[in-house]
Amino acid sequence: MSKILIIEDDKEINNLIKVYLEENSYTIESIFDGMKASRLLKEKSEEFDLAILDIMLPFKSGDNVLSELRTHSNLPVIMLSAKDSVHTKVDMIRLGADDYMTKPFDLDELIVRIEAVLRRSSGNASGASNKPDKDNDSSDNQSEKKLIYKNIIMDTDAKRVYIEENEIELTAREYEILELFLKNPTKLFSKANIYESVWNEEYIVEDTTLKVHMSNLRNKLRKYDDFDYIETVWGMGYRLRK
Repeated sequence: MSKILIIEDDKEINNLIKVYLEENSYTIESIFDGMKASRLLKEKSEEFDLAILDIMLPFKSGDNVLSELRTHSNLPVIMLSAKDSVHTKVDMIRLGADDYMTKPFDLDELIVRIEAVLRRSSGNASGASNKPDKDNDSSDNQSEKKLIYKNIIMDTDAKRVYIEENEIELTAREYEILELFLKNPTKLFSKANIYESVWNEEYIVEDTTLKVHMSNLRNKLRKYDDFDYIETVWGMGYRLRK
């Protein structure tokens, strides 16, 4: 049974979400201000499977709570906000949000999104510290449990990614994008291919969500390797660089 933390200062909305999720077999804990949420997540983030986080909170805003959380945890987060601007959505994704919902929202849609985020993040929480060994230097070597491309090693069982001895901390969606590339190392993916494969939704041309995730993924890989693993083919899409 998954445990979800609801961080929402509107008591009516918080309780509405809580009751509905409990009816759908989730274990719920509720918090009503950002300061307490930040303190709890710093001490006990590993106790939760997902957090639902409102942006506008007393004492500490949701974006600040998220930013602090990402310094020590990859706990999946769905942001809530009355703001429906693309700019706000992009900012939250850049900070590490896994999804974003605009108020008012449908509770059935929230359930679907929770299920999708939990499915993507399953097995991706910090846990075992053992790192995979590199079997050989083949740039496109693949096995059932390990995907290797140049210096990248992806352990598909543990849902962990390494460059040499350095573990790369990825969000669930960044992991799925990279996994898609590593499983198809010679394929050129259009933006629509990637979005529809990872998000399971129809791609919207003007949506900047994918662009932000690609940028974040590239930056995280470049942190431990000067090689730019993901190549942009202008007007066509993305692929792994040879």
